[in-house]
Amino acid sequence: MTNDKPVDYYEVLQVSANAEPETIQRVFRMLALRYHPDNKDTGNEERFREIQEAYSVLNDPEKRARYDVGYEEKRNDRWRLVSAGTQADNDFEIEQMVRLTMLEALYTKRRVEPRTPTIYSTELAQLLGHPREHLEFPIWYLVQRKYLTRDDQAGLMITADGVDYLEQSYKGILRQKRLQASTEQV
Repeated sequence: MTNDKPVDYYEVLQVSANAEPETIQRVFRMLALRYHPDNKDTGNEERFREIQEAYSVLNDPEKRARYDVGYEEKRNDRWRLVSAGTQADNDFEIEQMVRLTMLEALYTKRRVEPRTPTIYSTELAQLLGHPREHLEFPIWYLVQRKYLTRDDQAGLMITADGVDYLEQSYKGILRQKRLQASTEQV
């Protein structure tokens, strides 16, 4: 890949880092069929190349072992907390903003591309600039509240309840900004 960011091959194949070789092979075959450029309905040449690259590493025991060493280091780095000096006073507000931003991205995707309204968690992580692991809680929460749902391929999409919640939240945020602006002018 020509990207500067390292690729998470486990995420590309949508398998656990503990996945057995048989599982990796089975998932690869399924994804390769789905994204093969010859597939008129779901073909995607770039995604197909990513899947092949991931499989070539994870299917070879030596390559996988070398990859896993770096993977564990990067995974541990991603979990390190932000230093106390830059951490916000209220984590609840940050978490709420992450959820609203996720909903906004999914809202826009559904509005702009109504036939393909899903975004995968890896794409969402890239859009938001957060490690995928840090999005697991907000995704769980939004699914439990029925603001998000998953399709058969684990893609995320906003629901009608999610649209209503997002619009109501933004009305509240706009009202708060107007109040702040009016008190600053006095």
